[in-house]
Amino acid sequence: MAILLALLAAAANALATILQRIGVEEASPAPGSTRSLMASVLRRPIWFAGLGLTTASFFLQAIALSLGDLSTVQPVMVTEIVFLVLVLGSWFRRTLGWRELVGATGTAAGLGVFLALSAARGGHGRPSHLDWALLLLACGGAVALAAGAARRGPRWWRAAAYGVAAGICFALTAAFVKSAADQWQHGPLTLLVHFEAYGVAVSGLAGLVLSQHALEAGPVAASQSALLIVNPLSSIVIGVWLFGDHLHAFGARAGLEGAALFVMFTALFVLSGSPLVATGAEERLTEQRPYERVVTSSPT
Repeated sequence: MAILLALLAAAANALATILQRIGVEEASPAPGSTRSLMASVLRRPIWFAGLGLTTASFFLQAIALSLGDLSTVQPVMVTEIVFLVLVLGSWFRRTLGWRELVGATGTAAGLGVFLALSAARGGHGRPSHLDWALLLLACGGAVALAAGAARRGPRWWRAAAYGVAAGICFALTAAFVKSAADQWQHGPLTLLVHFEAYGVAVSGLAGLVLSQHALEAGPVAASQSALLIVNPLSSIVIGVWLFGDHLHAFGARAGLEGAALFVMFTALFVLSGSPLVATGAEERLTEQRPYERVVTSSPT
């Protein structure tokens, strides 16, 4: 059930990205006017439809995390980019090329094999405050190092470094969401007296800001590939460390799981370079509408 809900959340988020982007691009604000843009966007029902799907996606992911393990749900969420490409190809009647076919097939196959072999199951319930403190120090240090590395170097390096930082933040956000979702059964007001709910807001906002820096810093293929690879990997590590997730990773089985993840990540890298996702392939998209050139995905 958790995997199914995670797939539904990924699909909803992909469709929400497209609807909201269309709402923004079809608005006609005065140049440089943020207020005019928002006023025009708020008159677009399609934008509100996207907002509703984004909200639905968040709750579906939260329920999936409450029912399943972090190390299972978050890797499934990367299928958002697969749904994004498939919906864009169908919506705008674009022929899917080798990048889209290889990327989508490889992602699905690698993810399926990994989930089947790892057979993750949760270990313990609520993490201790010491575990949270150590995790926050580790994640904060890793994000700081990645963001620092993004301050210099070629554009692809800066985009990838920001993508790494955003991926860690989104993995941490998912950990906060899982912990908060586990507390929900004690009543909504319980969330107000625990730090996890506030952690969702802080880490989620940090991930959003860093992902936008990644998109501005360089090629989308670099930033999205880094984010899509680091997010599930970080989630698996956090799931094992913080929640005691048990993965069946011993002997030859561990090698096969590693190979499955390698296939999935390679496929995600290929898919991130698709003209349907990347904003940098202007020469191949000159005949499309503007909003078809700027749709990007930032799975959480």
